[in-house]
Amino acid sequence: MLCSWIRNINKIQKTTHIVTNKHVIVDQLRHLRALRKAPSEFSVLDATAEPPQDVGLKRNERRDEIALDFGKREAHVPTFNLAAHVNNSKTLQQLMSLGVDLHSIERRKGLGQFVLRLDFEQNVKPYLTFLSDQGISPHDFGVLITKNPLLFKVELDDLQTRVEYLRSKRFSDEARRRIFTQNPYWLMFSTRRVDRRLGYFQKEFGLSGHDLRLLATKEPRLITYNMEHLRKSVFTLREEMGFSYKELQSLIVHKPRLMMIPPDDLVERFSYAHNEMGLSHAQILQCPELLASREFRLRERHEFLKLLGRAQYDPQKDLYVSPSEIVQGNNFYFVRNVAKSDLQTFDLFLKTR
Repeated sequence: MLCSWIRNINKIQKTTHIVTNKHVIVDQLRHLRALRKAPSEFSVLDATAEPPQDVGLKRNERRDEIALDFGKREAHVPTFNLAAHVNNSKTLQQLMSLGVDLHSIERRKGLGQFVLRLDFEQNVKPYLTFLSDQGISPHDFGVLITKNPLLFKVELDDLQTRVEYLRSKRFSDEARRRIFTQNPYWLMFSTRRVDRRLGYFQKEFGLSGHDLRLLATKEPRLITYNMEHLRKSVFTLREEMGFSYKELQSLIVHKPRLMMIPPDDLVERFSYAHNEMGLSHAQILQCPELLASREFRLRERHEFLKLLGRAQYDPQKDLYVSPSEIVQGNNFYFVRNVAKSDLQTFDLFLKTR
């Protein structure tokens, strides 16, 4: 027993010694690795080199830049909410009582802040008096201000000068009232600028003073419209569609809105009316609404009449259908009064065409 007990003690001591030696070796290896990674105190450093810690930071910064790089995007412009200021602004309350659409104003950049800074008694009321003197109804104030709140930036003396200019050109009270109501931006144009615009239309189309006033009153937006667009429209009507000088003059006076339609759309509508429906220039002049109607609407109605055998636009023949009737009214009116059919048949035609 004693001998076996002694042998066990020797084994335990050997095992403990081995384990201890292993721990010592591991500690030494760790120490050597640490020394290898640490910079030497006597190493010559490059003046342009950066310390290892800074390199690590810069790498992290580059990763952050890459991670946060969303490409070129427009900055988000916060919207200006006028509704949040209504309770504290008497001006906004008064404008709302006039029917002004504040939401429409605040959607346009900078106008919300401009309107909020206005004082009703000093900045708004004198202009309402001016508009009333021009015969504009208070019921129209809301729509007019909603369209052009920048009116309050123009001096009242300048506005009066622009009114006097129209009087000198023999625009009637009713004509001026319609111009200012339908196109409030007209008042933003100086008399010199308006005179140039009116002169352009008179010279380009050979209009008399009466026809010029009729044109401006019927479609006031045309006078202040983009000039480049207007020149393209004139070229399209004259060169691409082949209207003569006299025909173009008649077309513009009776349907001035055609000048504001995109030229490509005009060509598409004219091509279908002239080539597919077989209408002459003279017939189109008698019904300029054809060029103001969308091409798909013309196509649907013409093809339906063709299916029924009623696509007949010659007044000298039986079953004559006036081209003007094709673009009048809704589908129910067209089917009952022009096609002499029923709405169910027309709906089935639209589904199967």
